[in-house]
Amino acid sequence: MTAVAILLSGRFRWTAGQPVLHPVERTGDLCYSVKDPSVVFHDGRWHLFYTVRRRERSHRIEHLTFTDWAEADAAPRQVLPASDGFFCAPQVFYFAPHGKWYLICQAADPAWEPEYGAAYSTTDDIGDPASWTGLEPLGARQADGKSGLDFWIICDDERAHLFFTTLDGRMWREETSLADFPAGWSEPVLAIQGDIFEASHTYRLQGLDRYLTLVEAQGGHGWRYFKAYLADRLDGEWTPLAATRDRCFASMANTQAVGARWTDCISHGELLRAGCDERLEVDPADLRFVFQGVTDEARAGKPYGEIPWSLGLLTPESAQVE
Repeated sequence: MTAVAILLSGRFRWTAGQPVLHPVERTGDLCYSVKDPSVVFHDGRWHLFYTVRRRERSHRIEHLTFTDWAEADAAPRQVLPASDGFFCAPQVFYFAPHGKWYLICQAADPAWEPEYGAAYSTTDDIGDPASWTGLEPLGARQADGKSGLDFWIICDDERAHLFFTTLDGRMWREETSLADFPAGWSEPVLAIQGDIFEASHTYRLQGLDRYLTLVEAQGGHGWRYFKAYLADRLDGEWTPLAATRDRCFASMANTQAVGARWTDCISHGELLRAGCDERLEVDPADLRFVFQGVTDEARAGKPYGEIPWSLGLLTPESAQVE
């Protein structure tokens, strides 16, 4: 079967190599984890953004850049200057109508009303981490009285669509026109309801004119794992593709470790995109998935903020589907 046929069959198999990024020791401020990756490839280089959890400054977004994934762990790391407070769970893309890079994240600032929510920062130069502007609230609405998390934007030819989850089995969507972006968001509407958790990421499948949503769930083969859904439109109905415990997008049941086992779950991750703009296209014949992982032993007895997450990369296994 071809890679596209395998994708549309909903039967995925992965290989997980060793971690590509670890937490690093920092003088005077213990680093617990690196998590929530977002990555774009631009001008011959990968640009990786992620949440770093530290003892003194608990939630920050860092950036590093490299040409080969084998170099990622050794690349210089720099905290973005977008905020002195709480900000995490990044998404980065180039918004062509403005000719700017956008970083979308969840953040808190006592000067905002409400204090917590979706926020954004921009830059003209993704290669200069110091150039990101200060965070501004995005203006996303609460859904059924609940604040969202893991905010994610994807655009079609007319509108920008904002997706997020509320930790209660529901994924929501808001929209605005490309002309009004990043403001003008509509009231949220329900997009998916089911046994889902957080970290919903939506992409356009290049050449198929269809959309793929990946969303994290709990209690599968491994503490956390990912489900997959398909739709013909971003405002359309999402059909389960690989959305059960035993037939999922990625879990420890369909992932083969290479070398020493370093994770017992597949958590918050992002597909490597075919481009870097607001359409968020991925090549269905070349799916690779950057994710956060940790062993059950390493996280046992620790508060959530001290779990030692590292980042790894899933690549498709060559075996045919059953």
